[in-house]
Amino acid sequence: MNHHSQHAPFAHTDRHRSWKIVIVTVVVLAVIVSLLWFWRVSRNIAWGYAPGAPVNVVALKLQAAPVPDRFDALGNLRAVNQVTLASETAGRVTAIGFDSGMTVKAGAPLVQLDDAPERADLVAANAAAVFAQQQYQRAGKLAETGAISTEVLQQRQSERDRTAAQVMQLEARIRQKAIRAPFSGQLGLRQVDAGQYLNAGDTVATLTALDALYVDFTVPQQMLSRIRPGQDVDVISDMPDVPASVAKVTAIEPQVGTDTRNATVRARLNNDAQQLRPGMYVTATVILPDTPDGLLVPATAIMTSSSGDAVIAVRGESPEKGGKAEFVPVATGRRLGDRVMITRGLKDGDVVVTEGQLRIQPGADVNVVQKPAAAVARPDAGKE
Repeated sequence: MNHHSQHAPFAHTDRHRSWKIVIVTVVVLAVIVSLLWFWRVSRNIAWGYAPGAPVNVVALKLQAAPVPDRFDALGNLRAVNQVTLASETAGRVTAIGFDSGMTVKAGAPLVQLDDAPERADLVAANAAAVFAQQQYQRAGKLAETGAISTEVLQQRQSERDRTAAQVMQLEARIRQKAIRAPFSGQLGLRQVDAGQYLNAGDTVATLTALDALYVDFTVPQQMLSRIRPGQDVDVISDMPDVPASVAKVTAIEPQVGTDTRNATVRARLNNDAQQLRPGMYVTATVILPDTPDGLLVPATAIMTSSSGDAVIAVRGESPEKGGKAEFVPVATGRRLGDRVMITRGLKDGDVVVTEGQLRIQPGADVNVVQKPAAAVARPDAGKE
């Protein structure tokens, strides 16, 4: 019992100290809250508004007007004509008529394979064909007099046709021994040497026509209705010494990708200077018809949040002078300089706040001023 009595005064002192700490903490918090409230009210008054008073803002009345439109995409360049030249038949290379990178005309001889056996056979086949033709003509005269039967005449005709077919077959085999350029263009690296034995299908070189190129790019499905063959496409390369050029839409892929919901568009580009090459990427800008009643707002009027984009519209009898603030969700389109196209949410004649929105609550009274007020024009006015 004596032990308990000795410690009782200390316990009482600890409780008393705890209550003092709590009281001091509450007083300090109350002072801080009061100071914050006083500071906010003082700042509001300094900026030209107080709780319940109209807020000075800068606003703009929207006017629908034609807006130029376009669509930008990343395009790939492809050759209009490009092939891998290969041997159609086997044989030994006897002559090569090109060097790597050479520009050739259509029909130019490139590689010659040994065709001596076929040419010898052709001489014999031509002789046989001439003799068969003579026999057929002689048989025709005899058949007119009845000296030979119709069956013999038909045999002579069959022999004539067979030998003529042999000549045609050998001529075709000889043509296969010569590899020629199917169109005008630039050859790639040579992959054959004189004396080399080629098998059917062995690669000789590539041939690419560079005077015209395809620009392939993809567009989302919602854009397909606005693209037509014949539309202009501005093509810009990342090479500084290559000027921009204009292509024409030639075809639109009828199928939309199920994974991307995009469709491929192809445009044809004249490449007379041959500065662009297949495989390069470019920026393709499709020039679209103007949006007839487009609405543009300054980018500063758009408020972006996790729930989407919105603007503050002024509602009332004279919104150009002031009224009630209404937060309106909007859908935005492409950007033109410092302005943004509104595709949904606003209409012609709406008045939207362009400066001072950060101080406005939904339903607040606003006063529209023609020029930024002193408070709005302050550098720190938007740091609330």
